[in-house]
Amino acid sequence: MSEHTPTGATPQEPSGSEPVRLDQGHVQGSGGIPERFSNPGLPPHVLRNADRDEKAAKRAERQVAALFTLSILGTLLFVVSYFIVDVDDTVWVPFTNEMSLANLLLGLGLAFSLLGIGLGAVHWAKTLMPDTEVVEMRHPMRSADADRQAFVETMLDGAESSQLTRRPLLKATFAGAMGLFALPLVVQLVGSLGPLPKNDLSVTFWNGEKGEDGTYTPKKLRLHKDPEDTPIKPGDVTIGSVFHIQPEGLLERPDFLDEMSKASVLLMRLNPEDFQDTDKGRKAREWGYQGIVAYSKVCTHVGCPVGLYEQTTHHLLCPCHQSTFDVTNDCEVIFGPAGHPLPQLKITVDSEGYLIADQPFQEPVGPSFWERG
Repeated sequence: MSEHTPTGATPQEPSGSEPVRLDQGHVQGSGGIPERFSNPGLPPHVLRNADRDEKAAKRAERQVAALFTLSILGTLLFVVSYFIVDVDDTVWVPFTNEMSLANLLLGLGLAFSLLGIGLGAVHWAKTLMPDTEVVEMRHPMRSADADRQAFVETMLDGAESSQLTRRPLLKATFAGAMGLFALPLVVQLVGSLGPLPKNDLSVTFWNGEKGEDGTYTPKKLRLHKDPEDTPIKPGDVTIGSVFHIQPEGLLERPDFLDEMSKASVLLMRLNPEDFQDTDKGRKAREWGYQGIVAYSKVCTHVGCPVGLYEQTTHHLLCPCHQSTFDVTNDCEVIFGPAGHPLPQLKITVDSEGYLIADQPFQEPVGPSFWERG
């Protein structure tokens, strides 16, 4: 008797099909397995209504076609709403209060487009496609030519048995739903990119007023301190000081934030002798006024604001990725990932002694792009 067998209990040899009780103790089986497993076979095939009755098959065909048609209408609703409905229009919807009419119609259109295809495909498979189970034996990797030809015939027979060739209404609506389904994706990709930038990446507010023909009328704008929006004179700029500058009249525009992102300038003063005796250094000094120079505040790496000036070394530093520019040599890049020097704004003074832009930037500001390199 096993030490785990309770008193009064008699160990029994398991039959192999009964579970071992917890109070039965250790049980040793025979360890044998059957020589062969019986083939369970396949359950008998049950015909569906569409298999027995052609009217039921026709009804299923019309139901599938209706679902594909729903998908087509959903896609058309999406496309039409995208171009016709104003994004500012709102509509009251139960449980959500006011919401954008455009978003509502776009969501419903895409939902019906996907739902119609999904439900149509499932209903097609459930009611019209063959539902008999088929056992396929394993074969070598490279089938014989006769088998390959038999595969082609099987595929053709599958197309025939799915009734795709016999039911043109089903084929037409399915093709229409699947063909139009890609339109919402293409419309969003193409339509949401907005207008082409044209030369907007190469001009700033310093270029002056834009005419109806797309050309800019030069205007020597005063340099205004930001955020005071007041003009500045050379005497206000001492050696070692830095001023954040915006063009005159910028803050009066409704789109001043967009223009500010390109027109922001840093103004600083160096001793004229501090500029390097190189072509770049001489150009930087000549484009300035009595040692005062103005450079774009937008980093040429990814557009972060260059806001740190080290007056001892005359270096400008972008805090985002540590690109460093040498002001004494026309803001050339001496460290970091920036690909270009900061563009310089050529300055002078007007008749009242205020600093003005003598000409706009002569190169695009901000990060590199395909036309700039």
